Amino acid sequence: MSLESSICVDPDDDKFIACALGGKCNVIISGDKHLLNISRYKDVDMIKPREFVENYSNSD
Repeated sequence: MSLESSICVDPDDDKFIACALGGKCNVIISGDKHLLNISRYKDVDMIKPREFVENYSNSD
């Protein structure tokens, strides 16, 4: 999947957003500041690894 226009300040990071959209993913886990600054694009959230562990991992 390709994006209609550049989304991220760093255009090299757009491929990760396109991949997530194409794969129907809900979240990108990254430490990349450019992706994290977007925080959400369409139905995809950009979160830090720690946030993923705290909110998505099953600690049962």
